[in-house]
Amino acid sequence: MAKTIMIVDDSASMRQVVGIALKGAGYDVLEGRDGKDALGKLTGQKVHLIISDVNMPNMDGISFVKEVKQLAAYKFTPIIMLTTESDESKKREGQAAGARAWVVKPFKPEQLLAAVQKLCLP
Repeated sequence: MAKTIMIVDDSASMRQVVGIALKGAGYDVLEGRDGKDALGKLTGQKVHLIISDVNMPNMDGISFVKEVKQLAAYKFTPIIMLTTESDESKKREGQAAGARAWVVKPFKPEQLLAAVQKLCLP
């Protein structure tokens, strides 16, 4: 059975690029337009991994990670931040919130898939 990954990014083209890479590697994909939209779509179904942008309207990625970690069903779901942010203090903030990996845009699909495969264990 395919594993499900949620992509959270306010850029439709970024969701599309990441989605194509993930689907090509055999994953099922859920999408959220921002943190608030994504939280509304986390309704208890199994999500094996979340990939989230940091800078988004309505609810930014760090706030989203903090909210996800409060939900019992997703407390242990690994989260990768996929962002243009490369500042160390922002990375530490993401890690403190619960993010497990940090991938800086622009990225190579194989770089992202390597991080996904490390965190998306059975």
